[in-house]
Amino acid sequence: MTNLAIAANGLRKSYGDKVVLDGVDLAVPEGTIFSLLGPNGAGKTTVVKILSSLVAADPGTGDIHVGGHNLATHPQAVRAAIGVTGQFSAVDGLITGEENMLLMADLHHLPKAEGRRVAAELLKRFDLTDAAKKPASTYSGGMKRRLDIAMTLVGSPRIIFLDEPTTGLDPRSRHTMWQIIRELVTAGTTVLLTTQYLEEADQLADRIAVLNNGRIAAEGTAEELKRLIPGGHVRLRFTDPDTYRRATLALPDAARDDDALTLRNPGDGSQRHLRTLLDHLDTAAVEADELTVHTPDLDDVFFALTDTSAPNTPTVPGQAGRDDQTQENAR
Repeated sequence: MTNLAIAANGLRKSYGDKVVLDGVDLAVPEGTIFSLLGPNGAGKTTVVKILSSLVAADPGTGDIHVGGHNLATHPQAVRAAIGVTGQFSAVDGLITGEENMLLMADLHHLPKAEGRRVAAELLKRFDLTDAAKKPASTYSGGMKRRLDIAMTLVGSPRIIFLDEPTTGLDPRSRHTMWQIIRELVTAGTTVLLTTQYLEEADQLADRIAVLNNGRIAAEGTAEELKRLIPGGHVRLRFTDPDTYRRATLALPDAARDDDALTLRNPGDGSQRHLRTLLDHLDTAAVEADELTVHTPDLDDVFFALTDTSAPNTPTVPGQAGRDDQTQENAR
């Protein structure tokens, strides 16, 4: 089996009467990006705080292992294995970028010469060398986030928690941050990413867990999650009315738009579905002028899984690492 960088069973956390986490299971393989996706207040940041030892889980929580260490019995070993970049920048704007880096090196007890070498290498890696001597308060939002992650890497963590790292960034800076995250994972780092940006999770994550009201509503790859939601179809467009008429006879289940001469045939867009559809058209001697496949995206998944008015929420079949509580968690 793949080694797990993070393994947590039944994470629970309450503040008074407010239940923030209600039995969350996580299994994150080494060298992957795992994304926690969910609305504000879903419990994403609380998960990060517990796994990084910043807050304690409630009694009744199962074992938590991070970097191969038991969080309850070896918290210092866990802290040595991880880095955390929170929603709000840890950068001190009153000092320079270089001084921020050297401060982190001191906190990690690196010798002076080693600290300066590591700081210089990371500033260069994150394209901050030219700004290194300038006060961090003069940096743009994207530069501050890059400096934030560079500071996180001073201790060479094997696991990094990125809590909404691109919040407030412009599209160009967000894409730059995505590339940095991909490079980290390529080098062997494990990333647990929390985000509200659906495109971000879709672009980066190997697996996604949708967190809602303190529970995992569903977990899987982006494609697995998209297949949970109905609405996929193949759109066929015709220019010849007679061909369109024959197509409607060949595909009686398709939704018709007689004005636009288009048909919407329900299906998941898989190779098997397309082959069956094309066989029907070939048998009827019909050829569409245009064929497009439409599948639900993560927006559809997000709204369906976090709709509190919905009586039932779909789940991913065969979710790895889930116990019988999965069905309860998915409601």
